Amino acid sequence: MKRTTITLLFAMIVIANALACTNFLVGKKASIDGSTLVTYNADSYALYGELYHYPAAKYTAGTMLDVYEWDTNKYLGKIPQAAETYNVIGNMNEYQLCIGETTFGGRVELQDTTGIIDYGSLIYIALQRSKTAREAIKVMTGLVEKYGYYSEGESFSIVDKNEVWIMEMHPKGVGNKGAVWVAVRIPDDCVAAHANQSRIHQFPLNDKENCLYSKDVISFAKKMGYYEGPDKDFSFAKAYNPLDWGGLRFCEARVWSFYNHYTDNAKQWIPYILGEDPTPMPLYIKPNKLIGVKDLMDNMRDHYEGTIFDPTKDVGAGPFHSPYRFNPLTFEVDGKNYGFERPTSTQQTGFTFVGQMRNFLPDEIGGVFWFGVDDTRFTVYTPMYACMTETPECYRVGNGDFTHFSWTSAFWIHNWVANMAYNRYDQMILDTKPVQDKLENSYLEAQKKIEQKAIEFSSRDKAVVYLTDYSINVAQKANDEWKLLGEKLVVKYMDGVVKKEANGQMITNEYGGSQYPNRPVLDEKFLREIVKQTGDWLEEKEIVK
Repeated sequence: MKRTTITLLFAMIVIANALACTNFLVGKKASIDGSTLVTYNADSYALYGELYHYPAAKYTAGTMLDVYEWDTNKYLGKIPQAAETYNVIGNMNEYQLCIGETTFGGRVELQDTTGIIDYGSLIYIALQRSKTAREAIKVMTGLVEKYGYYSEGESFSIVDKNEVWIMEMHPKGVGNKGAVWVAVRIPDDCVAAHANQSRIHQFPLNDKENCLYSKDVISFAKKMGYYEGPDKDFSFAKAYNPLDWGGLRFCEARVWSFYNHYTDNAKQWIPYILGEDPTPMPLYIKPNKLIGVKDLMDNMRDHYEGTIFDPTKDVGAGPFHSPYRFNPLTFEVDGKNYGFERPTSTQQTGFTFVGQMRNFLPDEIGGVFWFGVDDTRFTVYTPMYACMTETPECYRVGNGDFTHFSWTSAFWIHNWVANMAYNRYDQMILDTKPVQDKLENSYLEAQKKIEQKAIEFSSRDKAVVYLTDYSINVAQKANDEWKLLGEKLVVKYMDGVVKKEANGQMITNEYGGSQYPNRPVLDEKFLREIVKQTGDWLEEKEIVK
């Protein structure tokens, strides 16, 4: 019985992590320039990376909106359309409201298959109808209360130019329309994170400025037998998403790794991640240094490097010290269950972003949606201004899809480069990272100049046209440069060798012919493991004469 339960648990973990995502959040007093910041890796083995655009519009009374489940495109139903909707680029709207998410699943018995609103619809409908984080919380919770919540337990990052919020929501089962939820404001001088495990434990019951919650969030848990005790001690996470080993090592470990960059005391939480101490990490911490956009880009590329969870150190890393572990995430050997590390950066990312919102700039300039596609380790974050009225061809919906390759699609170009680099990781990263850093740093360095020019235009409309053109040009040029990088990788690393180069160019021999390439040897640790497994089968021996 116990083994069956464990096997089922691991199967559920694998399913949950197929849609696993990561969010980091930064308050305006914790950032370098007063921005609020939020990140999102949209991780799924079936998600095509493209930049969504919902133009601002006005609708006549009686107009209905068709709702489709974001993950599957399943039709769920109709709801009345709003009289007015706002311009949305990706996960940010023209008023600098940005929303991300991670799925924690929760109580299987509480799934509501009759609901009309799924988590993806909640995000994109709220972005079209809300100007602030508080308004988005009201819109989102109102929608599920009226139409039912179709999805699993979810953590939402809801961030505007002034405030940073985490809201966690869970369905109540068939026959109980709506959801239980709680939303907590992250202090301005703090950072937070969530990664597929509910993170809100106790919360203030009488602080409407910093905490909002459904009226039945505690009473429903008591009714279902998930909690008994005083209201003040109630933990949303323990009631609706009880922790297991996968929740620690696959999910909370990513939060720990983010905190580890910004505190000197992260070691105190390692026993928690290892399942040796039940005391959870805090929902948020005050960082030991201010954080910038580029910092978050690099945080989203984290593979636990330099920590006890670093996956490049064991034999699974292969001869090229790869941090990647392809399926399965979990496995069984000799009756025991195991799981690989699941870092923030992962191969199955469809798209990723760093949202930057600034209350000291006009909305059309202050909101920058730094967007990338595919694995963060091999993507380029490009500045997409939230006022944009059209999207770049390389990110455009309909330019290729998950089963049709396109040479003009950034998703396919970045996958092409990444899938070459996975096989020769520690070699090819030396070529990809400099190009990545050069491009991203150039956009950050140009940002002030670009925005100053936009400010100087005589009208908002002219600024919008200028920033739209700029964003499109940046994305297209970045995609072109990444394609050139891919061509270089094919040439330089063909057939397991490394061609010699100088000043970024392949070199010839003294006669103008082909230069004999370098033939790097396999890692000694890896070779020793081969010998260990093959015994004397590959050993050079004396021959009989």
